[in-house]
Amino acid sequence: MFIVIIPIVILLAIILIKKLPVVGGNIQFALVVTGVAALLLGGVYSPVEWLFAWVDGLDRLAWIIALAVFGSIYAETQVRMGTMNTVINVLRSVFGHSPKGLIVCVVLALTIAGSLLGDAIAASTVIGVLVINSLLEMKMKPEQIACTIVMGASLGSIMPPITQSIMLSASLVGLPSADPVMNISYITVGIGVLICSLYVAFSFIKIKALPDDLIPQEGVGAILAREWKNLIPLAALFVLVILRTGFKIDIATLLFGGALKTLGSIKILKGAANLIVVNIIMATLVAFLFASVRRQGLGVFKTAVKNVIPGCSVQLAAALMLGAFYKAGQIEAVKEFASALNPDIFKFGGAFSMLLIGMLTGSQSTAQNTIFSFFGPALTKIGVDGTNAAVSGAHLAMAGQGMPPADLTTFVVCSLVGGLLNKKVDPVKAMLLNLPMCVYFTLAGFVFMYI
Repeated sequence: MFIVIIPIVILLAIILIKKLPVVGGNIQFALVVTGVAALLLGGVYSPVEWLFAWVDGLDRLAWIIALAVFGSIYAETQVRMGTMNTVINVLRSVFGHSPKGLIVCVVLALTIAGSLLGDAIAASTVIGVLVINSLLEMKMKPEQIACTIVMGASLGSIMPPITQSIMLSASLVGLPSADPVMNISYITVGIGVLICSLYVAFSFIKIKALPDDLIPQEGVGAILAREWKNLIPLAALFVLVILRTGFKIDIATLLFGGALKTLGSIKILKGAANLIVVNIIMATLVAFLFASVRRQGLGVFKTAVKNVIPGCSVQLAAALMLGAFYKAGQIEAVKEFASALNPDIFKFGGAFSMLLIGMLTGSQSTAQNTIFSFFGPALTKIGVDGTNAAVSGAHLAMAGQGMPPADLTTFVVCSLVGGLLNKKVDPVKAMLLNLPMCVYFTLAGFVFMYI
């Protein structure tokens, strides 16, 4: 097990010891160095073999990278069209006639935004700006406002169809398709949305009636009559996903089956042939039918690429480490080690490690890339169904990133709330308020390791 332990120690040291000169806290550097260390310890000394290992890792993560790139482009078209403004106005018209109804509307809007944008921070900044003053008028404390925004956006980030955590988890386990994991996650995340909506409504809202300026003045019909066009790309994606997952009718395969089959046989490029990615591309093309998007086409692509570079750089580095683990034997070593352990000890140890890394780094993807890359395959070795293992990994990573003391989304949102309200917002207190969501996702992760 030393060929596993030493690379992991190197990885954690670089990520967690911020005071290391130059490289301390640099996740990309940590992943690359860990990959090289794994190869050397596994007896792989040829740089050519290192390149092959990296290509293998890229091939395994191809659909994750494709989802990030094309999802970012789609998300930017929706920002330019004002789709989320329309969604939040519709939700307010339906739910927002009482204080508790309005807070539920905010959580739902943030969840939808997170699901469409694929990123909690993006959803927080896009929708958070729109709701902060309204929540303050409802006598909520700044930390409660921050917690509500983080909670809704985080729920959205794991909610399909644009969800890196689900796709990454399925990829690391080695599933040929993420669809079964996504179908389950619609349910588990939906339950989480219900629990969190009730939690914020009954814990944070103390007023009995809304201020007059927060009561919706328009009905749904009037809003849709004026802004229905903004929802067409969103409706297109919704229909494509429902037809494929609910009725087994895949429009992408019907239209482009031959081309997708060819593209799917090409290393790395096959990520663009993933059916979820193709559906997102098709919805993006629908968005480009609108002049408001076409006129800003260059800006859409520039902003999308800028937004996706940090995440993709981590995945490119993670690909080397992942490919190295498979090439040099670390994955097999962990599988063999796991098969000799008491299954309960292994499950609890691996889950605790994911939660700990998520807590210390504030990053779901770091917890998955560093721990689940070998924990996931080992779970399948000891008898856990691959789909259940992937669901568990995504939910545990989600839980860990939201716990104190380092949730990046909470830091960003607290800064946003504090700046707009000109008040000091305690991020650790906001993280503590967010714990019920983290506990739910932790429990869900454990449940799926045992069913």
